[in-house]
Amino acid sequence: MFEFIRTHSRLMLGLMMLLIIPSFVFFGVQGYSSMSDGARVDVAKVDGRGITRAEWDNAHQRQIERLRRQSPGIDVRLLDTPQARLETLDNLLRERVLLTAADQLHLLPSDERLVRLFATDPQFAGLRNPDGSVNRDLLAAQGMSSEMFAQQLRYEFGMRQVLGTIGASVLMPPTVADAVLDPLLQRREIQWQRFDTAAYRSRVNPGEAELEAYHKAHEQQFRAPESASIEYVVLDLDTIAKGLAVPEDDLRRYYDENAARYTAAEERRASHILIKADKDMPAAERTAAKARAEALLAELRKAPTRFAELAKAHSSDTGSAVEGGDLGFFGRGAMVKSFEDVAFAMKSGEISNPVESDFGYHIITLTGTRGGERRAFDSVRGEVEAEVRRALAQRRYAETAEQFTNLVYEQSDSLQPAIDKLKLSKLSATVQRTPAPGASGVLASPKLLEAVFGNDVVRNKRNTEAVEVAPNQLASARIVQHTPARTLALAEVRERVREAVIAQQAAALARTEGEARLAKAGAAGDAALPQLATISRVQPGAVPRALIDAVLRADAAKLPLAVGADLGAIGYAVARVLQVLPREAAPGDGEKSLRDQVAGAWATAETMAYFDALKSRLKAEVKDRVAAAAAAASAPAR
Repeated sequence: MFEFIRTHSRLMLGLMMLLIIPSFVFFGVQGYSSMSDGARVDVAKVDGRGITRAEWDNAHQRQIERLRRQSPGIDVRLLDTPQARLETLDNLLRERVLLTAADQLHLLPSDERLVRLFATDPQFAGLRNPDGSVNRDLLAAQGMSSEMFAQQLRYEFGMRQVLGTIGASVLMPPTVADAVLDPLLQRREIQWQRFDTAAYRSRVNPGEAELEAYHKAHEQQFRAPESASIEYVVLDLDTIAKGLAVPEDDLRRYYDENAARYTAAEERRASHILIKADKDMPAAERTAAKARAEALLAELRKAPTRFAELAKAHSSDTGSAVEGGDLGFFGRGAMVKSFEDVAFAMKSGEISNPVESDFGYHIITLTGTRGGERRAFDSVRGEVEAEVRRALAQRRYAETAEQFTNLVYEQSDSLQPAIDKLKLSKLSATVQRTPAPGASGVLASPKLLEAVFGNDVVRNKRNTEAVEVAPNQLASARIVQHTPARTLALAEVRERVREAVIAQQAAALARTEGEARLAKAGAAGDAALPQLATISRVQPGAVPRALIDAVLRADAAKLPLAVGADLGAIGYAVARVLQVLPREAAPGDGEKSLRDQVAGAWATAETMAYFDALKSRLKAEVKDRVAAAAAAASAPAR
């Protein structure tokens, strides 16, 4: 019942979060200091300080790089569109507003407060070392120093404070919330009737003149896009590798030099008895724990078969104790170093002396070994050859790519010289200016298709230049036959035209009959409409949304009242509004939940209004949005 308001409140809250918690993917940690550099205003300004084209470009590049790290397989072209660049500019402007306000309102935290915020905020738990300090290695992986990170946090917390208190300060009494909810949850009892287009199709039979008139008036619906039949060639690592001869000696040398790649990982299976003695224990307690371990070892020396029994009775490692101390198979790096060194040096059946670790003292017995065997050369020869070929192809790619580029350019009247010289395969396809749905590989490359439909290639049937369609992959194409965009003749699309005319005329009939029924529906003594329903915005039932809106807009003081709604291509609907009903009570604490959501949406609206006021006070604006759009469109792709 409450999905409607729940969905919309989430949208509003999402918008508020974009304002309240800036991401810094656009602004960066150096942005604020650049606000006072006196640079010439280029694309936007805040409080008289300019946002230059260079700052815009850098912010957009940071955004692209961030998304690349998150989704390595993403198509960068989707991130570098004019629309995406304008969104970057808007976000850059927004963050500049918030940071300027944070500075003017003295909301940027001090060093001491910053340390407390970092130490207590759960979102930074993954960046904290056990002692509470920042993990410099994780920061370095993101290209940041601890100083840059501290500056970023200072800006982020400051900006969060600008808007955070606005939403928290909004109070909404229950009576006000109810007044807001009533239009959403109010129920009305109606009689209604639907006039579906489909029911009128059999009553129309358009003639030739009507088809011709529709075809002429809607030519854009019946356009065949520009297309070209092409032949093309592709140069990539696999193509180069196929033509390479690899001596047997090179294969065996590679096999020997990379022995670890063809060797199964060595693993050990062991059981242990742990006598707990943490490293922070007093020395006397650790000495006593070692003595207990040595006493247990003495018992095991006399009766090695009792290892599982003694582990169950005495081991402090409760997880393995119930299994007689069994730890299962493990590889190198899985255990603490002192334990691992002993386990991998033992023979099966041996029992070790007590092994000290930060956890205490371990008595270990080795119960199994596996791995460590190197696969025979003959069993991996195919794998080795594929790897060697690819490595050789990688080394030769640059030289071969240069040959390919020169051949398709210097002998631009044919792809055959490149095919013969580099042992390539000629491929063919029919393409349009944009990739076909489901296209993959070379034919999904907008860069290649743009080159195919270039003026010189179309007009003179020349090869395209060598186009990089993917890393280590070049392609060139030439047009065999070019078909310009054209309007399809009526004879070619007669059935489509006829279907469109029938749908149009059937919808018109449905609308005419619906409007006639509407005129009669309000008359005294008129027969009731055939369907009865109780509806609200959150419980529309089978009633079309357009009719719901018309019913709920009807003046409740004039009931009963007839209303109609044009459903467009699917028909028409008529309703007689009979009465207004009290809204249905929400189950459980649903009423409170709804009021909370209304209060949240109200807080969002207040927050956004305050932000708009900040923009106005700081005179924040994109100087010329038309010019900015043109600049975004003309920016070079990365």
